[in-house]
Amino acid sequence: MANPSFDVVSKVDHQEVDNALNQAAKELANRFDFRGTGTKIAWSGEDAVVLESETEERCKAAIDVFKEKLIKRNISLKALDMGEPASSGQIYKVSGKIVQGISQEIAKKISKKVRDEAPKGVQAQIQGDALRVSGKKKDDLQAVISLLKSSDFDVALQFENYR
Repeated sequence: MANPSFDVVSKVDHQEVDNALNQAAKELANRFDFRGTGTKIAWSGEDAVVLESETEERCKAAIDVFKEKLIKRNISLKALDMGEPASSGQIYKVSGKIVQGISQEIAKKISKKVRDEAPKGVQAQIQGDALRVSGKKKDDLQAVISLLKSSDFDVALQFENYR
């Protein structure tokens, strides 16, 4: 029998983000403080979001509305990379990106943390934009999961394929 293992990934449910974006767009269209400010939010490609408004303050408030909707749908804000409002003629624009996958640099940090602080006999291997952690005992793997949950790697981590 093979050793128990699990995968560390950073994925976002695209449908949930789409629902949050649509809810935010509806709220921006209906809220009194956004009326007449030309505030809009929309997709700009597969994983990019663009937000427009006539004032910088309304732009920042619209970002907060979008973040609020993401939180309500259990999407980590670490998966959202929003820029700062920039003037583009008479309107302010903000572009953001939904971050998915674990970069090589962060995967190396996670692997080093597992090597240094995890129980003996636990290994971590980088596999593309995911990380496979395996060990001899399931208890050791659960200790690694709690170790990684308590650490901050600037990316939303999920644990799947626990066997």
